Amino acid sequence: MPAIPLLRRADFPVLRPIQTRWMDNDHYGHVNNVAYYSFFDTAVNGFLLDATGTDIRALPAIGIVAETGCQFLKPLSFPDAIDAALAIERLGSTSVVYRIALFRAGDDEPCAIGRFVHVYVDRDTRVPVPIPTVIRSALEPLSRHQPG
Repeated sequence: MPAIPLLRRADFPVLRPIQTRWMDNDHYGHVNNVAYYSFFDTAVNGFLLDATGTDIRALPAIGIVAETGCQFLKPLSFPDAIDAALAIERLGSTSVVYRIALFRAGDDEPCAIGRFVHVYVDRDTRVPVPIPTVIRSALEPLSRHQPG
């Protein structure tokens, strides 16, 4: 994953709270790297459910995660409260690339910066299809937000 410039809360149009759990910590006393990807998935899909008012699992086209990546900057640990920040790097016809940052509640510098790619496919055939209108309508305002 290429280097990502350091971003701040103000660079993101959406913030979603996430509470770390006891089970997120590993033997070393910090949130295990696997949990970060779960936070990304929770933030993106929670946003889509709330922003569309639709059960996205019931749409004829579903978002399949095609790629994820994470740069770990500062450790998180239970019981940290997290703000997952969302922005759009690219909104295509069949896919969307999210930029996600995880901030410890109250901090302006991220603990992690991630990339999360959804490709929309027909729920039965798994062939790529256009992003559903209800999803695109929720994403377009985020895609117009530029950092800084």
